Amino acid sequence: MDVFSRTFLPAAAEAGLAVQTVGRHMPVFRRCVGSGDATILVSRCSRPERPAGGEYLLLLTHRRLVVTQQTRVLHRLRLHLNTELRELSNVTWSPDPRTHSVELAATAIDGIRERFLIRNNDPKQMWQLDTLLNHAFRTRLRPAQERIVATIGEAPASSRAATLRPAVAR
Repeated sequence: MDVFSRTFLPAAAEAGLAVQTVGRHMPVFRRCVGSGDATILVSRCSRPERPAGGEYLLLLTHRRLVVTQQTRVLHRLRLHLNTELRELSNVTWSPDPRTHSVELAATAIDGIRERFLIRNNDPKQMWQLDTLLNHAFRTRLRPAQERIVATIGEAPASSRAATLRPAVAR
C-alpha cells in the first residue's frame, strides 16, 4: 500500500465520509495525486457563491489541493480544481465559531479566486482544521525566491573583479 492510500483512507474515515463516496472519488484523486504524497485533509465542502452547485469533496496533501464536484441530478463527478500548493496565491482561511465552519479562499494560477466553505460538527474539529491549514500553507511553503544560476554573456564574478582592478606593479 502506497503513502497516499495509507493516509487518505484514515483521513476520509475521520471526516465521516461513506465508503461509497470514497470509492466514487478515489479514481479522480488517484489521477491527480502521486502515490508518495501524504494526505493532510479530506472533507466535504461547498461554495458560498454557488450553494446549489452540487457537492464538493476537498483533498489537501502536502503538495496539492484537489477539489471534485458531484452534480446533484445525475451524480456525475467532475474535477473542479487540481493545483499544486505553490501555485496558489493569496491563500486565506477564516474560522467562524458561530457556525463551526472554516472558509478557505485562494487564487489559482489562472487568476480565478476560489472559495470553499468547510463545515464541522463541533468547535474542536474547526480549530483542528485551522491548525492543519496553518501547517499546510504557512509552515510548509516557503516563498519563491528568485535564483540566478548564470546569465548569458556575463563574465564570472571572479574574472570581473580581476579585470576591474589594475595590478599594482612593484
